[in-house]
Amino acid sequence: MHIRGDHAELVVGGRLDVRSAADARTVLHTAVDDGVGDLVLDLTGLDSWDATGLGVIMGAHRRAGRCGRRLVLRGVPPQMQRLLVATRLHRILAIEGGLVVESLPRV
Repeated sequence: MHIRGDHAELVVGGRLDVRSAADARTVLHTAVDDGVGDLVLDLTGLDSWDATGLGVIMGAHRRAGRCGRRLVLRGVPPQMQRLLVATRLHRILAIEGGLVVESLPRV
């Protein structure tokens, strides 16, 4: 997993899973704490995430809210969109451009 960017936009690539969760959490929390306004998390290069990775994103979402910021997901890959729909987290998280609902299975 790799994350690059600043306190306004981060680009995530690779796998966001139990092995990379601690490092990802540190980078995300620092970005949230050091900035203002929306924090865009570009997931275009993300290959996969597991429950731990999803937990990291939800933790960053909650932390951003407490700091008066909003975490915005950009470029969510289709398989991860399905997971967000299945867990109903698409109703909580801000997703730039919305989901490609017509290609997702009904839950």
